[in-house]
Amino acid sequence: MPEGPEIRRAADSVEKALIGRTILDLSFAFEHLEGYENTLKGTKVERVDTKGKAMLIRLDNGFTIYSHNQLYGKWYIRNAYNYPKTNRQLRLAIHNEKKSALLYSASDIEVLRNEEVEDHPFIRKTGPDLLSETVTARDLYHRFQNQRFRKRKWTTLLLDQSFIAGIGNYLRSEILFVSGISPFSRPADCTDQQLQKAAEACMELVWRSYHHKGITTDLELAGRLKEQGKKRSEYRHWVFNREGSPCRIDGTEILKFRAASRRCYYCPTCQKDPDGR
Repeated sequence: MPEGPEIRRAADSVEKALIGRTILDLSFAFEHLEGYENTLKGTKVERVDTKGKAMLIRLDNGFTIYSHNQLYGKWYIRNAYNYPKTNRQLRLAIHNEKKSALLYSASDIEVLRNEEVEDHPFIRKTGPDLLSETVTARDLYHRFQNQRFRKRKWTTLLLDQSFIAGIGNYLRSEILFVSGISPFSRPADCTDQQLQKAAEACMELVWRSYHHKGITTDLELAGRLKEQGKKRSEYRHWVFNREGSPCRIDGTEILKFRAASRRCYYCPTCQKDPDGR
């Protein structure tokens, strides 16, 4: 599933293709949305926002198109009416005189009045979006200490979209590694220094992944490995998807286990467990 940085990059592409241009044609694959097609034709896109893994296309007539890619959704930006060859099912098509923004495979699409957006069930329960909202490391540090969150395991907490929007599986492992936090611990088990480091890691890695197409390792290290001929998969992450490989810091073998039904990776020496595991 795409995570927050991937959705924000997709939103950037959609915004670049559509912003300020009149929508000449628009179609939905779902019958219950077809009545909006004439309402939205002739409008202009003012901006494209994100809230975690949801995208919000803001129109100048007071409506917003909400979409969530879920597991398989994918946006394509093409020259007008130039459809890609794909077995995916087209769910939403937005056309102007130059470009088409095409959403395939996603089934979670709605049209909302602007004043309804904040009350949408997903938007209402979703936590701060580090890429689209003004959030500081200090804000996150205090959030980690909130009674609602502090006694939950990091591995489930970081995947909870009500905690921080847009963090998914690879960012979970990477944030915990950079913070030196055991995946078996809770915020309540961590030192003040670890909590501060976790807050900084959340900000840094989410933005790094956004700016550098999913890379979360040190950029100088990634550059050196790339020059050595390493594949992107070999230099992209600190620990994620690196089971059995040596830790980039101390050479310890990276381990994998399942948490919240999803893969999690860690270094047992860089991320010592409070119980000694």
